[in-house]
Amino acid sequence: MKEYRLTDWQPTTKKEVELRGWDELDVILFTGDAYIDHPAFGAAVIGRMLEAEGLKVAIVPQPNWRDDLRDFKKLGKPRLFFGVTAGAMDSMINHYTANKRLRSDDAYTPDNKAGMRPDRASLVYTNILKELFPDVPVLLGGIEASLRRVTHYDYWDDKLYKSILVDSKADLLVYGMGENPLKAIVSELRKGKSLNELKNIPQTAYLSGKKGIPAYESGDNKDIYLFSHEECEKDKIKQAKNFRIVEEQSNLIKASRIIQGYGDQAVVINPPYPPMTEKEIDASFDLPYTRLPHPKYKGKTIPAFEMIKFSVNMHRGCFGGCAFCTISAHQGKHIASRSKESILKEVKEIAQMSDFKGYLSDLGGPSANMYMMKGKDLKICRKCKKPSCIDPVICKNLDIDHSHLLDIYNAVDSIPGIKKSFVGSGIRYDMLLHRNANERLNKISDEYIKGLIINHVSGRLKVAPEHTSGKVLSYMRKPGFDQFYTFKKRFDKINGENGLKQQLIPYFISSHPGCTEADMAELAATTKPLGFKLEQIQDFTPSPMTLATEMYYTGYHPYTLEKVYTAKSKEQKLAQRQYFFWYDKNYRNQIINSLRKLKREDLLKKLF
Repeated sequence: MKEYRLTDWQPTTKKEVELRGWDELDVILFTGDAYIDHPAFGAAVIGRMLEAEGLKVAIVPQPNWRDDLRDFKKLGKPRLFFGVTAGAMDSMINHYTANKRLRSDDAYTPDNKAGMRPDRASLVYTNILKELFPDVPVLLGGIEASLRRVTHYDYWDDKLYKSILVDSKADLLVYGMGENPLKAIVSELRKGKSLNELKNIPQTAYLSGKKGIPAYESGDNKDIYLFSHEECEKDKIKQAKNFRIVEEQSNLIKASRIIQGYGDQAVVINPPYPPMTEKEIDASFDLPYTRLPHPKYKGKTIPAFEMIKFSVNMHRGCFGGCAFCTISAHQGKHIASRSKESILKEVKEIAQMSDFKGYLSDLGGPSANMYMMKGKDLKICRKCKKPSCIDPVICKNLDIDHSHLLDIYNAVDSIPGIKKSFVGSGIRYDMLLHRNANERLNKISDEYIKGLIINHVSGRLKVAPEHTSGKVLSYMRKPGFDQFYTFKKRFDKINGENGLKQQLIPYFISSHPGCTEADMAELAATTKPLGFKLEQIQDFTPSPMTLATEMYYTGYHPYTLEKVYTAKSKEQKLAQRQYFFWYDKNYRNQIINSLRKLKREDLLKKLF
């Protein structure tokens, strides 16, 4: 294994800056996560990318915001700007359960310690920097900023919040994956421009006066004006209509600029960059990461790092469009895939790690089996603004070819030092079961299923049917439960034929918009004969910028404007959740009483 020196990580203290012989920094990044120099952690990616652009960069992980703010002052002023991210998760989801209880752990912190970042970390960090250094611009990025770029519902305060740009007073916001916008920003800064002069960089947003918004230079499409924040506060249907526009424009390859008013100000959101090319995404993953936590954490365990330590992310983006998921809102629906060479290079680096025992925990992505998939005719894709390529049916223009994945798996498994490679990310079994007009693709899908189950499952394969009710699944943008039955039969058959005793582990959600208590009771009765004692379960948590959250808050479906029932009170949520535990004696009496109230004695017989 390669021996690393302290200077192989980006500096986090004044002493580490001096070790590099620097007397000035160009950019200082503040993050809510521990500093792990690995391509799965945003601050490391951005830091390495800026370094590759020739800039002197330091990272301040998890600064103390409660004391005399010395963490914010210790490195002084950067020459160009401060960068701020809350970390790899929205800080409120990181801190609180679906019942709004404070969590006692934080996977992105050494030894899982809670309380090392504030609520709404992006706002807190930016406001502190603006107070301490009013003349230094602040660039805001990461998933928290990305999902809160327009008026959004905040579940924890149960109200609409303004765009994070308004409350943070940041000079510029980068949404989505930040490499391409940052390269353009650095290029403009080199020409002598300041951060708050940049109004035409794709995939950025800025605050402007309502009057005199500068024209978007390369925009062919007309600007789209959303309903203002004040209008959305008064009328929930206007908020629902806004969401549809934002989601559709996020999914377009050639989108419009979006503008939303806040009093006499406006947030201007420039269209996104096209999906990253193979060369661009390779360049990001091939940067000289140590792949390790900073030495300051020696002797401590960071759970989020342990989880991905021996895994490889092969692509970005997801065209599933699930109603409750934020992936496409941040990464986009179009798949940006790494080259085979880049993936194999990373696997070989992992194989050289001193504590690697030969087992890769995941060869995956947001959805493991979307690698290299795209439209057959890209002209059709350029006009398409549908949020999902596979719901309600699989698009005829989608090239569902799993051969690229099979090629990667085979190549990885032949690398010296690799005993076994697993697929730990979720797979879309509806794509595997889909019958294409092209019989070659069907044979490849069948080969993929067989190869996956025999060679790449670590005893348990996780899949996400999410529910059993057709009505609820349609709200979720998920396939019918009959497809799960079909996949389970195939799974059991292949296991039986090969003498394997592997388990299929399904994920389910309670209290999703459109789901009633009776739907949950039916879920329990439907899954009982399959022999599942459900363990991978969660209560729906509304996170900003998802279809499900808009239904939860507004009570309307943004695309149809039909009314949608949602369990909101603690009692309603617990009444739904209890059905996950029908087999537990502690829940038996309350479930019996609930079913009698629902007049569903038929389900009593099925369950007990």
